[in-house]
Amino acid sequence: MTTAERAHDLVLYGATGFVGRLVAAHLAEHAPPTARIALAGRSHARLAEARSALPAAAGAWPLVVADAHDPQSLAALAGAARVVVTTVGPYARHGLPLVEACARAGTHYADLTGEVLFVREAADRFDAVARGSGARLVHACGYDSVPSDLSVLLLHRRSAADDAGTLTEARLVATARGGFSGGTVESMRGVVAEALRSPDARRVLADPFSLSPDRAAETSLPQPSDAPPPHRGPDGGWTAPFLMASFNSRVVRRSNALQGWAYGRSLRYGEVMGVGRGARGAAAALGVTAARGLLPAAMAFPPTRALLDRALPAPGTGPSEETRAQGWFRMQTDAITTSGRRYRAVAAAQGDPGYAATAVMIGEAGLALALDEDRLPDRAGSLTPATGLGDALVDRLRAAGHTYGVVELRPAPAGRGR
Repeated sequence: MTTAERAHDLVLYGATGFVGRLVAAHLAEHAPPTARIALAGRSHARLAEARSALPAAAGAWPLVVADAHDPQSLAALAGAARVVVTTVGPYARHGLPLVEACARAGTHYADLTGEVLFVREAADRFDAVARGSGARLVHACGYDSVPSDLSVLLLHRRSAADDAGTLTEARLVATARGGFSGGTVESMRGVVAEALRSPDARRVLADPFSLSPDRAAETSLPQPSDAPPPHRGPDGGWTAPFLMASFNSRVVRRSNALQGWAYGRSLRYGEVMGVGRGARGAAAALGVTAARGLLPAAMAFPPTRALLDRALPAPGTGPSEETRAQGWFRMQTDAITTSGRRYRAVAAAQGDPGYAATAVMIGEAGLALALDEDRLPDRAGSLTPATGLGDALVDRLRAAGHTYGVVELRPAPAGRGR
């Protein structure tokens, strides 16, 4: 059976969870009526309840029962679908059997992981299998790491089109308003636990090129720190460490290597978070920096871990609809090329980045895999949003109301900007 002959174009696995329901709602509103979509999870009753809350267009969607730790049910799920989108995390705990099932079945796959160790293991174990079957295994299709990955792809495209050379430096400044995902918290707990247990895991987490498909071929130039000290920029704005930088930066570097280092062999890429101006911005930068350093230690120490468990959101929970609607994000990436020309990419959207905007990102990623086959990069295996989806996802997100654009930054006239 070819993938075109399978029963479902797209199966959403984890459709009964908090984020899964948001993705299902997006698909119900934005997928074309001809798309054959199914909802999957462990409980038929809960799937039926989730489907009943969706718009009428989803009323006939089939329900598929599958368990993350039952290889037989996952093999049946993957074998019946052209694309599987999964929101079931933490992925290091629950995700590898589904990756394997999709890789072996030649089924395209997209997830929301922000876990370096999971992506590294999935690539090591199943990249060759997926390349053999033709499956695209696209990790990090939410706020981790779509805006970062697509922004650098667009910067590369613009500089190449202008014959401006390759990228030498790129720095992303993230600003956002939104809630903290319970799933992200649970993933962090898992990463901390594994790092405490395994020296090998600590080495992977510390390596800026840990997701590269060819580590030995990477540049020896040092990369920007994932946890830089507070900094006041020329415009008076303060920056602090960005919690997601240690994952996003490695995804961007993997994208570069998968494309033969097309962005630039010596590209230095880093991310920080913008926290405001003046005394308030300085205080916020100090606070964020301290929290970034203390949070892993607090998660590792049982008494403080118990306090955090009560204070931080639990997996499967999230903010109200009103709070999600009031959220937003903006990611500004400034780059320099080998010719000295400077460019700026902006990725932005309304909606809580970890919930509302992420539901759009992975929903459109799944639709791109299912419906835009002729526009996708000619590549299979363990991929990133830039290398597995590229322009197809950029165009879909723009159509969904997200901003993705690049402008060239002109030098300031003499005597100004000093």
